[in-house]
Amino acid sequence: MTIKILGAGCARCESLEKMTRKAVAELQLDATVEKIGDIQEILGYEVISTPGLVIDEKVIFSGRVPKMTELKSLLLSYSQAV
Repeated sequence: MTIKILGAGCARCESLEKMTRKAVAELQLDATVEKIGDIQEILGYEVISTPGLVIDEKVIFSGRVPKMTELKSLLLSYSQAV
């Protein structure tokens, strides 16, 4: 599973990246977490606002930082779908 955090470096983007890495570790998921900061690449995902979460090239959400429980639930559901 490939997880991408879309964001140019704002506090919310950094927070989502840290939360995602922590959730992946706690859930012991076989996943790669990447931070995408290039604006042109972010626009390629048709995201209006950051931060954004992309799992296996599918935009899951953008413009917010979820609670840890929601993030873990999303990651688990996508890891089981693979």
